[in-house]
Amino acid sequence: MGDIAKGALGGAWSLLVGWILPTALNLAVISAALLPGLRDVPPFERLADLAEGRRALAFLTASLMLGLVLNALQNPLYRILEGYLLWPSFAYEHGVRRHGRRRHGLADRLMVMRLERRADDGALPPAQVADLARLQGNPRIARHRHRDRRSTVIRRALLQERLARYPVEDSQLAPTQLGNAIRRFEEYAYDRYRLDSQLLWHELTATAPEQARRQVDTARTSVDFFVCLLYGHVVVLLGALATLASSAADIPVAVTTAAVLLALIPVWYRCAVVATDEWAAAVRALINVGRYPLANSLGLDVPQELAAEREMWSMVSRLSRIPYHERATALDRFRRQLPIRPGDEGPAL
Repeated sequence: MGDIAKGALGGAWSLLVGWILPTALNLAVISAALLPGLRDVPPFERLADLAEGRRALAFLTASLMLGLVLNALQNPLYRILEGYLLWPSFAYEHGVRRHGRRRHGLADRLMVMRLERRADDGALPPAQVADLARLQGNPRIARHRHRDRRSTVIRRALLQERLARYPVEDSQLAPTQLGNAIRRFEEYAYDRYRLDSQLLWHELTATAPEQARRQVDTARTSVDFFVCLLYGHVVVLLGALATLASSAADIPVAVTTAAVLLALIPVWYRCAVVATDEWAAAVRALINVGRYPLANSLGLDVPQELAAEREMWSMVSRLSRIPYHERATALDRFRRQLPIRPGDEGPAL
């Protein structure tokens, strides 16, 4: 049934599930928890009817309109959570350093586990023995050493999963968990193939297989849902705190609502971070299988050698990003002779 609904709604599925549904949930919390206590306050008299279901059409209309507005504002909403917008310089730099230490800590813990496992299987080379001794003497790793030594394969896989939510290069680190989780697949194409997927995203999605594009949209919908739910909870939380100043408000209900929402906000943020795993896998698949149709549509032949392919995509990205320069003619060796279509031969002489 879910696949049938997705096929029927098409592109509206992401909008409905990612933005309109969580908006409706937040409006339902307002209607059920806050508005009934404000029935006697003049500005909220008519809105209080929503709590009794007498304005179902208004409720659905409000959910639709607010969902559309939030969908239109999704870029700045994401940028705030990623740490790129409205973040002071000191907070940005502190966040990048903190996540840099966390990323290196996870990598070192996994390295110690691998070296200890190899040491148990046989003698290590002198260089690896020195690395193991250095890492074991690190206080940040020593805190986790006892637990890591008795870790199961599943726990090691979970540590690897946490490390995989960071970009490969330290220069690409963002100040927040969500920013790093998204940045890791934004840099994937460039790190592997020197293809700037952010710059050529529209060309890439225009030529990629339909299934790959659908997987990206579906995977992002889950992240959109939790992001929208999080922002809605923040607004409802502020509303619950504002109602405490009203003498007509139900104080216990408002305090309980505020406490529950305050506890759920970090939960939804964590869910959004975890949900990026599927999004990252979908984007990775789109890059891997979509770069061949992209090259074909641009009139290029993908070279057999990976180094040559990286050189080709680097020149394509540069040609799209900066004004034309005569050095761009180096791309000619990757271009192919396009077939002449009927009617393109020109007039007969």
